[in-house]
Amino acid sequence: MARLASTESCWPGQMLANMPRMIEIRPGLVLPEENLTERFVRSSGPGGQNVNKLSTAVELRFDMRACENLNEQVKIRLARLAGRRLTLEGVIVIFADQFRTQERNRADARERLAELVRQALIAPKTRRATRPTLGSKKRRLEGKSKRGEVKKLRSGKPDHD
Repeated sequence: MARLASTESCWPGQMLANMPRMIEIRPGLVLPEENLTERFVRSSGPGGQNVNKLSTAVELRFDMRACENLNEQVKIRLARLAGRRLTLEGVIVIFADQFRTQERNRADARERLAELVRQALIAPKTRRATRPTLGSKKRRLEGKSKRGEVKKLRSGKPDHD
């Protein structure tokens, strides 16, 4: 889970006020508040009158191109991982409406963004070319010659005695 910048305990009504200003991805790497935009909209799904009266769903937007804390390679991997959640302007949009409260949806959206960035931080291993072993070459050639024999037997003309 994303670490909270403030460690104060709070009751649900206070949670938005105490919500961290930055998202800590790992020690020493944070996503600054300037690159994050949150919008609260009406949610669908369960909740009864609560759904119709309150804006509990969260649309979290992260401006990846403007973020100076991520290098270009991480931004490229992040764009690939984000897929269709990435806009043409380089903004990642995460929509969270799983929970009935705004606080939990906000925390969920921030955690999902943090997990996406954590995945992008992992550099893929480069493939090193290897040569086939002598045994594998022999097995392949034996298989090919056996298959050729089977085909040769099929192509013979049938005997009509």
